[in-house]
Amino acid sequence: MMNKKFGFSLVISLILLAILMVVSIRYGAAQTTMKTVYHAVFDYHASQLQQAVIHEIRLPRVLGAALIGASLAGSGLIMQELTQNPLADSGLLGINAGAGFMLTISFIVLPKATPQQTAIFALIGAALSACLILAISMAKKTQKTATVVLAGMAISSCLVALSEGLSLMTQLKRDLAFWHFGGVAAITWTQLTHLGPWLIGGLIASLCLAPQLRLLQLGDELVLSLGRKTSVVRLLGFICVIILAGISVALVGSVAFVGLMVPHITRYLVGYDVRKVMPVTLLLGASLVVAADLISRTINPPQEIPFGIMIALIGVPFFIYLARKGASQA
Repeated sequence: MMNKKFGFSLVISLILLAILMVVSIRYGAAQTTMKTVYHAVFDYHASQLQQAVIHEIRLPRVLGAALIGASLAGSGLIMQELTQNPLADSGLLGINAGAGFMLTISFIVLPKATPQQTAIFALIGAALSACLILAISMAKKTQKTATVVLAGMAISSCLVALSEGLSLMTQLKRDLAFWHFGGVAAITWTQLTHLGPWLIGGLIASLCLAPQLRLLQLGDELVLSLGRKTSVVRLLGFICVIILAGISVALVGSVAFVGLMVPHITRYLVGYDVRKVMPVTLLLGASLVVAADLISRTINPPQEIPFGIMIALIGVPFFIYLARKGASQA
């Protein structure tokens, strides 16, 4: 029964993502037809304006949105499994803010940085924040869910404040605003070419890591009694989180709640076996960000609403629901 449920959820998630991507490529401020979309993808002529809009703007935007949605959802699931914390998310626990802080540093010291250079800075920032969260979550006296979340929020607030202060001092406010609010609209083929393989590699690694993450659900003591080491699994898991969250932030800025919501929705659909949860989570995460971006640019064309706002409108109530649910079960 569970295998049928998983198979059904996987197929539906894949179909949903495909439909959303096609619709997102088709619709926008500039009206196009499916015939134009087909030619832009399979028979591209740069001299055709509508084809150029689809090929140079919408295609990288939609592909980037799908990759980033899957990455943020996957990193959230890994964080929840590693910390055994249902409220874990790279945005809420300060990892995205760490990447954003180091990106601010990169804008100051390397004003004309390449996508690879900005990604390196983002990865360093994400790694430093992840180490702080790992130390907090592993401390025996601070394993409570509320403590870890509050510590992550404190780290995030501090890093965001430092980023804002540095941007004001160095007159980078406009550059950072474009990065924050540009979202997936600012993604180009060049960025996807250089950073996309890292995200794809991180997603593949997440799928491969899922069976090992399942062992952590048994508890560290039982896993150790079986002769397995959890330290290697945790290290690999945090490396995946750093890559997925860090590069996502380098591309579109800090986006919270994707990694919080999607894993919980997936568990409701397929159960708690992380081997089944992971692939469906990646697909639903991609669908969520593609849908949020589509709504943000079609709700009031030609004006665009930052897609992170659309996600937050759903994410904040979801976070409150989970927090109240956890408090009632404590």
